[in-house]
Amino acid sequence: MDSPEANEPTEYPIDGVLDLHVFDPGVIGDLVPDYLRACHAKGICRVRIIHGKGTGRLRQGVVKLLDGDPLVLRHRPATDRSSWGATIAFLDPEAPPEPT
Repeated sequence: MDSPEANEPTEYPIDGVLDLHVFDPGVIGDLVPDYLRACHAKGICRVRIIHGKGTGRLRQGVVKLLDGDPLVLRHRPATDRSSWGATIAFLDPEAPPEPT
């Protein structure tokens, strides 16, 4: 049986780094856009999304989401030692905030 704490939402920092290793891959369709909007609302316009190298399916899903997101100006693989294990998304600082 789950403890009451197991059903409570967990707060994750909105700091421009989203590590997808701690999430179920089935939630990225909502998680990534929500995280981008939260970063944008805080004025964070460079977002690092860590998806890992693996088979590349998660990376492909992230790239597809970024390609279709109006907040995203451009994105590229990370250029540090993680290389294609992370993607950097650049958000449009001039984009209007999402209505609440």
